[in-house]
Amino acid sequence: MSKLKNKIVVITGGNSGIGFGIAEALKNEGASGAIVGRNQETLNSAVAQLGDNFIAINADVTNLADLERVFATTAEKFGKIDVIVANAGGGTVGTVATLGEADFDKTIDLNLKSVYFTVNKALPYLNDGASVILIGSNAAHRAYPNFTLYGAAKAAVIYLAKGFSSDLLDRKIRVNVITPGTTDTPAFEKFVPAEQLEGLKNHFAGQMPIGRIGQPSDIGKTAVFLASDDSSFMLGAELLVDGGMTYLAN
Repeated sequence: MSKLKNKIVVITGGNSGIGFGIAEALKNEGASGAIVGRNQETLNSAVAQLGDNFIAINADVTNLADLERVFATTAEKFGKIDVIVANAGGGTVGTVATLGEADFDKTIDLNLKSVYFTVNKALPYLNDGASVILIGSNAAHRAYPNFTLYGAAKAAVIYLAKGFSSDLLDRKIRVNVITPGTTDTPAFEKFVPAEQLEGLKNHFAGQMPIGRIGQPSDIGKTAVFLASDDSSFMLGAELLVDGGMTYLAN
């Protein structure tokens, strides 16, 4: 498979979950490049699976100097970059009654500030005509209990795809956003003990109109489409890859 042959990619949060699913899908279509994360153990495991055409960079996407280093290192190794996937993020659980300023700052820094500056710091290293892929969440469309801050940040990310596309028209850089629903990632392990994982996943699957939760490969296949010339007429668009949760669930 060679839809992305000779394309250089950077995937933040590419060491596990959705990010690794995207990295694997892009690699399978011929891409080379870098995955970025903060956990050295999972970075090592992920890059070993991706093979010699990928490097792992330990960096904090909320730190602007780290982001600068990510893109400079990738460009030095591979040349100018063709695809950016701003995937790193995470949910903070709580309500407006329970989350304070520190929670607000942490959530916005990780899910919104990092996305803005991932693109900002990437620009000098991007080829004209590059594809930038942002990762939203259907929490931006549905007011799930305890996910107010996370959903608000992701709603802003969905807007950034439009705003960035307008800003970068002169360079023909396309920015689009993938909005996943509930997806089978290690994030589940943060909420329940190991022996309850399958029960929790089955509970969510029962709520999904499609009858199952998403897999990282589902998001990966969509990222291949947006990274490739197949989506060359798409600009500032949102693709819902959520098993029907946004529009069809009760």
